[in-house]
Amino acid sequence: MGLDAELLARLQFTLTITYHFIFPPLSMGLGLMLLVISGMYLRTKDPKWRRLSFFWVKIYGIVFAMGVATGVVMEFEFGMNWADYSRFVGNVFGSLLAAEGVFAFFLEGGFLGLMLFGGTRLGPRMWFGASLMVVVGAHFSALWIVMANSWMQTPQGYQVQDLPLPTRAVMTDFWDVVFTPSFIPRILHVFFASWTAGAAFVASVGAYYVLKKKDFADLGRAALAIALPFFILFAVANAFVFGPESARNVAEFQPTKLAAMEGIWETQQNAPAYAFGWVDTDAGTTTGLAIPGLLSFLSGQDTVEGINSFDVPPDVPPSEVQLTFQSYHLMVGLGMAIVPFALMAAGLWFWKRKLLEYRWALWIVVSTVFVSLFVITMGWWVAEFGRQPWVVYGLMFTAVATSPVVSAEEIVVSLGGFVLIYVLLMALFLYLLNAKIQHGPAPLEELETKPVEDLPDTLRSIFTARGEGEERMVR
Repeated sequence: MGLDAELLARLQFTLTITYHFIFPPLSMGLGLMLLVISGMYLRTKDPKWRRLSFFWVKIYGIVFAMGVATGVVMEFEFGMNWADYSRFVGNVFGSLLAAEGVFAFFLEGGFLGLMLFGGTRLGPRMWFGASLMVVVGAHFSALWIVMANSWMQTPQGYQVQDLPLPTRAVMTDFWDVVFTPSFIPRILHVFFASWTAGAAFVASVGAYYVLKKKDFADLGRAALAIALPFFILFAVANAFVFGPESARNVAEFQPTKLAAMEGIWETQQNAPAYAFGWVDTDAGTTTGLAIPGLLSFLSGQDTVEGINSFDVPPDVPPSEVQLTFQSYHLMVGLGMAIVPFALMAAGLWFWKRKLLEYRWALWIVVSTVFVSLFVITMGWWVAEFGRQPWVVYGLMFTAVATSPVVSAEEIVVSLGGFVLIYVLLMALFLYLLNAKIQHGPAPLEELETKPVEDLPDTLRSIFTARGEGEERMVR
């Protein structure tokens, strides 16, 4: 059929991981905002915060379910489409994935039921504690996943062993693997990007209620009041601190990726950075609006190596220059554009709540969650496409990482099935999400069966209530 199994395997994994990567950042950011809302109720005892807590817990449950459903698939792809990769790095990469399941997912899943269904059965402090454990578990899970991916970007703490066969990478220093050079800058970048998306989500729904749902306008204003300050803080910190620090790490440890990100073909001093442009990979040129000397200034390198200068592993010419270049500039451009919009929204909010009077400004706030998630996706593409042709930078080429027994025709069939299922899953997700948002936060009297004061709010009260219940059953 003239099909390339490697290209199809990469296409399938791109589809699955791009689709999946919508949900973990959103669950981390939304989980943090849920803790803030629950904390506001603990501090003020204002019923509107409890009502919002019930509402956002339901949204969190939908996001979490989608994240699990789309994430498990990738575990099977490692064995089916990328068997040689899994065999070669399983001792290192597999250990980190196993740790994520044992230490993080069980923590998150263990308290998830209490978080989703404990609001009317536990006191506010106990419910807050259960939610805190779920959110900590989500962040702990991201920690291990980014750790594993960072090892693929800047591998260390291993040695290649030939015997016993097959040849494989074996972990020699756990802490070197954990604290690989790119890990800390990348995990901080991921955390702040996720928190930005979560705050944007809460602000977006709040703005929508002010615009369209007058019955929930008061709750919408409360959501805006709590979400906007966090949105500004996280967006500014990521744009001016953690994003640039991650880029400087790339400049130091992955020079080929840096060259692809800015389309630099020839080594040059005072290298420019492009505001936008187009890469002609055949001609080896980049055209666009270039800002002289900016790349050298931001990267801290007077001389930036160009793509044509790389010819010795691990520094070989990048194979995905156009994709990396465009993804990077979309990430940076839209990520930086979020900042003035956030500051504008905040200014209108704190200036006599003028934000509530300008519909166009509220619609901008509604759009921020979509922009934030798109920026996160483009950042992920930069990280993954930018290291090509390596699947593990400097250690293993992508071309030799696929499964030798899986044919292109088999991947085509499974890819078609994936597309169909994922389209249906996205339709279901959007339907459920829209239904919850349109329905809005339910009144507390519809949710609570007994007064909050009567709910067990300490471990002692829980076990006391359980003991009394068992005694009544015996009688």
